Amino acid sequence: MREIDPEFLSLPLRPLADAALQHARDLGADHADFRLERIRGRHLSLADGAVETAQETDTLGFAVRVVHNGAWGFAAGTELTPDAAAAVAGQAVDVAKLASVLSSDRVELAPEPAYPDAVWVSSYEVDPFSVPLRDTVGELAEWSRRLLADRRVDHVDASLLAAKEQKFYADTAGTVTTQQRVRVHPVVEAMSTARGRLESMRTLSPPTGRGQEYLATVEAELAELPELLADKVAAPGVEPGVYDLVIDPSNLWLTIHESIGHATELDRALGYEAAYAGTSFATPDQVGSLRYGSQIMNVTGDRTVEHGLATIGYDDEGVATSSFPLITEGVLVGFQRDRRISHLTGHERSNGCAFADSPATMPIQRMANVSLQPDPRGPSSTRELIRQVDDGLYIVGDRSWSIDMQRYNFQFTGQRFYRIRDGRITHQVRDVAYQATTTEFWNSLRMLGGPETYVLGGAFNCGKGQPGQVAPVSHGCPSALFEAVRVLNTEREARS
Repeated sequence: MREIDPEFLSLPLRPLADAALQHARDLGADHADFRLERIRGRHLSLADGAVETAQETDTLGFAVRVVHNGAWGFAAGTELTPDAAAAVAGQAVDVAKLASVLSSDRVELAPEPAYPDAVWVSSYEVDPFSVPLRDTVGELAEWSRRLLADRRVDHVDASLLAAKEQKFYADTAGTVTTQQRVRVHPVVEAMSTARGRLESMRTLSPPTGRGQEYLATVEAELAELPELLADKVAAPGVEPGVYDLVIDPSNLWLTIHESIGHATELDRALGYEAAYAGTSFATPDQVGSLRYGSQIMNVTGDRTVEHGLATIGYDDEGVATSSFPLITEGVLVGFQRDRRISHLTGHERSNGCAFADSPATMPIQRMANVSLQPDPRGPSSTRELIRQVDDGLYIVGDRSWSIDMQRYNFQFTGQRFYRIRDGRITHQVRDVAYQATTTEFWNSLRMLGGPETYVLGGAFNCGKGQPGQVAPVSHGCPSALFEAVRVLNTEREARS
């Protein structure tokens, strides 16, 4: 178990929080919370082994949020002195006073027990920021040179995103938490211009809440990229039609994100979130009755799973995180919630889904690690699922996607596609997209892989809110078999 960096702990965390919270109390705030954050970021990108981007960022600041006279107030600052913290608290109260005149809905928060002196650190081995930038650049350059040595590869892009997030939180109820988490996302993409068109093949290792040790996972994929790319270049286009699909976790995670993850955010379902990517077809009046998918479909929201990108000990409202059901045996049973939405809808407690992406932004309701659970007695390999298919496709890796403003009509593509005949993979095909409505698709789910096929995918950059914020989130799932799904040929569609 790693410990929080002494450098962060040496900051005047308690004096700043005490000054801010006391001043907010003195000004009549019903609730106040203080959050100090340091966020380090690293972005490396290489084209054909040459560095294009080598950027490191370091953000340090604090925020005070209050509820005063039934309205939110928020302000942020960077001067780490008690006087400055008290002044920011005063600004937050001033904002709340203005907002109370304009707002018709009173802000009230679901209750939460106090957690004094709580500490949480994510599970990782090597802090990526302890590794010299030059060494990491050298590793990515070596990967690129290795691939470029193969005549079937014309260009290589290699990149790494890494982040280290440290948060200190305190509120007027008595909660005090100190947390630290690390995440990385290495990617290598090989490209070919053979036959007069650009084709690419990318590594599948997903972003994860791990450290620099995770780069070894990507390196293990490099050897197979040239042959996979060459097969894709030579592959015929898919014939449009209706197919059974075996979908790999490396593709299905994104479909879960768009058609379930966003659709079960309660603020979105209630219409409080609409301007950024719309609302949701899944509304609270349908809890317990909406047949979201087939009976084998069980989906959870989880902010505790090891290595999850949305995993944390306590959210940005001081709520202890947990795992909770969203869909049980195919039926909608719950939503993701923060403290305000929980109180508004009569829930006793929040399920810990508040997050702010910087010390300068206010927490909003954000997505947990939303995951489709495997079948405990399901096939132990994806190949066993493929054996169940007479005429279909096996889809691997994510690519582009499109979904409507109610999270209902969608289309997804992928990295690579394999034709299945009589239970066997025959060859790659190209230009595949599958298309459905959310409920049609998930009700066509016929078989799930067992725990051995389960993989935690995800993304660093889920967007929401105005002004926009980004949040990291993971989605776990097993390999899965869907029956009779519409498939398009994207190249033909583009020409029509």
